[in-house]
Amino acid sequence: MNTTTETLLAAAAALAVATAPTAAAPAAATLSYRCSTSTQTIDDAGYSGPAPDNWDIKIQVCAARSGSTVHTYADISWGGPAFYAAKDATIFDGAKVRLQIMKSRQGTDPVVAERDFEIKDRLEKATSGGDRDGHYHTPAISRQAGSGAYGNAVLYLDWHKDGRGYRGHDYKGSPTV
Repeated sequence: MNTTTETLLAAAAALAVATAPTAAAPAAATLSYRCSTSTQTIDDAGYSGPAPDNWDIKIQVCAARSGSTVHTYADISWGGPAFYAAKDATIFDGAKVRLQIMKSRQGTDPVVAERDFEIKDRLEKATSGGDRDGHYHTPAISRQAGSGAYGNAVLYLDWHKDGRGYRGHDYKGSPTV
């Protein structure tokens, strides 16, 4: 071999070693999540008629730690009233859940990371009989955080025709991890 070929082979070998795959973050299934669940019955603020209009919305918030990284996700399930038309897409002007990683401390807990997940279309989707029961599992969010971090969720609903915009509903956060 000539010197140029040897140099190219050595460079390729060094590059292969330098770009070898690193260990990936642990899969979510291998993490030990700690969860809390809470349920709220929420009135449709855009409707004041005689039909039952309350929504039962349950959110389970889970958090886990892998080294200095905290992972959190939320499981949201709901049961909405059947009085709406089966194809009514005007129950909400907007609906989202804000998933957060918080740092527990004395006083107000600061937000370390947050992400909104739109759920309007999921909430408004109904069976042909008008049942609005559903479930959504958010993707996990992750961020490095010191000890005492936890997952938190806030449900934001903007009811159609109520003129008030988004109103937040706080749910119980996960245990600290």
